[in-house]
Amino acid sequence: MPINVLMPALSPTMEKGNLAKWLKKEGDAVKSGDVLAEIETDKATMEVEAIDEGVLAKILVAEGTADVPVNDLIAIIAADGEDPASVQAPGGAKDEATKTEAPKAEAENATPGGGTMSYARVDEAPDGAKPGGAKPARDGAQTEGGRVFASPLARRIAKQEGVDLAAVTGSGPHGRVIERDVRAASANGTGKAAPASAPKSDAPPKAESPRGEAAKAAPAPAAPAKAAAPVGLSVDQVRGFYPKGSFEEVPLDGMRKTIAKRLTEAMQVAPHFYLTVDCELDALMALREQLNKSAGTTKDGKPPFKLSVNDFVIKAMGLALMRVPAANAVWAEDRILRFDNAEVGVAVAIDGGLYTPVIRRADQKTLSTISNEMKDFAARARAKKLKPEEYQGGVTSVSNLGMFGIKHFTAVINPPQSSILAVGAGEKRIVVRDGAPAVAQVMTATLSCDHRVLDGALGAELISAFKGLIENPMGMLV
Repeated sequence: MPINVLMPALSPTMEKGNLAKWLKKEGDAVKSGDVLAEIETDKATMEVEAIDEGVLAKILVAEGTADVPVNDLIAIIAADGEDPASVQAPGGAKDEATKTEAPKAEAENATPGGGTMSYARVDEAPDGAKPGGAKPARDGAQTEGGRVFASPLARRIAKQEGVDLAAVTGSGPHGRVIERDVRAASANGTGKAAPASAPKSDAPPKAESPRGEAAKAAPAPAAPAKAAAPVGLSVDQVRGFYPKGSFEEVPLDGMRKTIAKRLTEAMQVAPHFYLTVDCELDALMALREQLNKSAGTTKDGKPPFKLSVNDFVIKAMGLALMRVPAANAVWAEDRILRFDNAEVGVAVAIDGGLYTPVIRRADQKTLSTISNEMKDFAARARAKKLKPEEYQGGVTSVSNLGMFGIKHFTAVINPPQSSILAVGAGEKRIVVRDGAPAVAQVMTATLSCDHRVLDGALGAELISAFKGLIENPMGMLV
């Protein structure tokens, strides 16, 4: 039987993806492990590998197509021994490459966080369709032998809301009942069983239609909910401030949309407050020089590591979180999650946006390990080759703009993290030592804190622990 190729979920939060490039064309033989296509998410470009053998019979989504919903049908593979010319898309999809109209809804069969394609054979498709693409039922849910085709999420919500799935019209592929159908039925009061204590009516019973109660109770398609009014000025309003021809319009890519959405939400939802300290770097710079000189060389004549100030900053933040364990936590709506190890994200700028790869167990890793790991992350970030699990999560982040000569700034917390450290440039400043002026190399660091997790005193403990480690860096080697 034919094999459906679906748009996979490459991360837990992915809703849509861009089909950047097909690496196989119609008629090509496919074997397990072959790379079928490249898919761009909001953060990365992932290679999608085949997990079954056959011939790529139909490509249903052309390369370059943007915003393809997760779990949409994008291609069909003819199984081994099957005639590719006889393969038809379920539901009568067109032969030419075109975007399917399946809803974006539940992606139960996608593979979160990985690069492996998710398949479903037509005879056991996740939408419950029969081989050959049976037409969806129009009056109530599609059934076979009394079985209602519905997603697991829809079944759970129906049970919670007391909705009879047999009385709900499915809008999913091939009449499958999905979440929005159940919620619409619950809101309209259709498909709900009458209360046991409901009074009996004295009126004679009405004659039922031959199709039965399920058909009678089938609701009309729910009207789409109105989108929330946009915050701020509209596109036309912004354009109106400037003469025509004086600007170029640059469409937003997935990364920029995600950054704008997530950080706007962060500033609206997470109550930020800021704590700033000046850290003297003289001891750290001397130790850094000593460690780099002692690194030696490998067989190719290159040193095995070259420590940067940022490597010390990452290590110091990891150790500071362990010294102030109450700060090593994130907000989770009705509770706080507190962690056993320190996970420190590091902002890496790329064209059009940024990544924040996470150094796991930063408190336990050596400075040389952190240094080499960050070099690898930065190179793959600029090539958009990071895996979702490498930049998701974390408790805090480090954003260092010192290389641009920035002395002081504040950074926006990256959800779900609870803090972020903004690091400025190290520079020569006049300080007072033993009552007399002296010259020292000083770096300004500002900690942005989520007040839901860190109160002022707790945040002050954290950044004080960080300052102590930076000014006494030998403590990081113990």
